[in-house]
Amino acid sequence: MRPTVERCRRAAELAPNDPTPWVVLLGVLRMVRSGSQEVFQVWHEVVARDAWHREAHLQMLGYLSPEECGSHREVLDFVDAVRSGIPATAPAIGVELTAMVEHHHRLVARGGVDGLMARRQWTNARAAGALERAVTGWTEPGRLQHAAALADLNLLAHALVLANRLPEAGEAFRAIGSTVTPWPWGLEGDPLDRFGYWQGQALR
Repeated sequence: MRPTVERCRRAAELAPNDPTPWVVLLGVLRMVRSGSQEVFQVWHEVVARDAWHREAHLQMLGYLSPEECGSHREVLDFVDAVRSGIPATAPAIGVELTAMVEHHHRLVARGGVDGLMARRQWTNARAAGALERAVTGWTEPGRLQHAAALADLNLLAHALVLANRLPEAGEAFRAIGSTVTPWPWGLEGDPLDRFGYWQGQALR
């Protein structure tokens, strides 16, 4: 780890306005489960240079998850903080839905009552509002311009499938076209199979 950290810090010195070395360092610290103080110091360096850096937000979401160094409550707090100020078309706009999809699959993996009740998440006001904002804001042609826009649309289609909102999922599938992303479709099997099946169901 140490040589990688040193290279990241040297790169940051050479390109002080570039968030990339800090994002890489954030990923390294996440991998080795560093303490929150060090992680958040690096996080603040990233957002000082690029407030809505997509990969940095996803790294923090992973770090704060129950599987790593946080909890579901910490994930919700992070998502709330992001949602309060994020522009509607920012590269990190998918953070909220990402957290919800991951929580859904976490509950399913537990099995038992949690697994059976996982779909109920999508009926609460928080999830319904997130889906409504995404359907309204993301599916309009040309609305999302960032590099991972198709990944976010795949995320939206998957979330709408989980929520049993197939007509709206159809809107997302039409916006996607034929570009399939491994995540989140791979959470339930072969991504191409899952995408193709639900695309067919939604576009009937």
